[in-house]
Amino acid sequence: MITTTDLSKVYRTREREIPALDGVNLHVREGEVFGVVGRSGAGKSSLMRCVSLLERPTSGTVTVDGRDLTALAGAGPSAGAGLRAARSRIGTVLENLDLLSSRTVQGNVELPLETLGVAARERSRKAMELLDLVGLADKAGSRPAELSGGQKQRVGIARALAGDPKVLLSDGATSALDPETTRSVLQLLRDLQRRLGLTVVLITHEMDVVKAVCDSAALMRDGRIVESGTIPDLLATPGSELAGALFPVGGAHVVDGRTVVDVTFHGATATEPVISQLSRTYNIDISILGAAMNTVAGKQVGRMRIELPGRYEDNVVPIGCLREQGLTVELAGRAGEGRLRSGAAAELAHGAAG
Repeated sequence: MITTTDLSKVYRTREREIPALDGVNLHVREGEVFGVVGRSGAGKSSLMRCVSLLERPTSGTVTVDGRDLTALAGAGPSAGAGLRAARSRIGTVLENLDLLSSRTVQGNVELPLETLGVAARERSRKAMELLDLVGLADKAGSRPAELSGGQKQRVGIARALAGDPKVLLSDGATSALDPETTRSVLQLLRDLQRRLGLTVVLITHEMDVVKAVCDSAALMRDGRIVESGTIPDLLATPGSELAGALFPVGGAHVVDGRTVVDVTFHGATATEPVISQLSRTYNIDISILGAAMNTVAGKQVGRMRIELPGRYEDNVVPIGCLREQGLTVELAGRAGEGRLRSGAAAELAHGAAG
């Protein structure tokens, strides 16, 4: 649905050039909820503005629903109508919603329809339909100042849906909300994605957002995407920064004379007593140093850091047993050493990527 190829954006001042995007290659599949995460200044918002062509990229291409938007943007005045039509298929929700205080809630939702030249009666009907969809039909005549933060976000979502978009871009829409309101807004976005067949891209710095609703995710740093994939794929990848951030397990890394490994449970293994079975089978004492369990994309997933007696070479057989059960096993604290990936995990990653 969304593909960027070698996308770059450089902001120029009189004194210097500031690179915001550096050769970003991104692919978002149709009908998924995709999270783009990273610290402030990583380039997340610049990526969203370039995808929606609110800002023109310095170089590279943006393709949405099979149309090269960058080609339309550079094709002169005659392509203006085509670009506007393509943009109307992309809804945008920002942290700073810029709702007009002089208009009612309904009037704010009608605004993009006015821009599209929709007749007054049809605008009113469409706006009320959208407000009902987001649970705010009873607030149609209210002013933005009378609404809570979560209600304002729902108005912003309704307004973004006015042009019947196929893609919904959300940049920090929940960052200023309390946890309970955040959960309700994220659930609304997931419900709308399923009901309307939307492709949703969430720009966020909050891992809990990714954990709650995303099917796939990408990590940005210094204007580049350093890691991306479906959540099952990432969890099945030893050394994944995103998997580690989603499920930090803590605990000691390396102890002399002991083997410390990180184990990722996914699928049916997430609810199986794998560690206790391993201890009984091989008659070894296993210490659990840290663990995290949660539900991601509707499935239970967990990570655990365990300590085995003896050196790594002494634990090849029990570690192999874990691998045979479809678990991802990684030697903790030694990048590039002892990273193990089971055949079942590899198949999961391959299937998710396809």
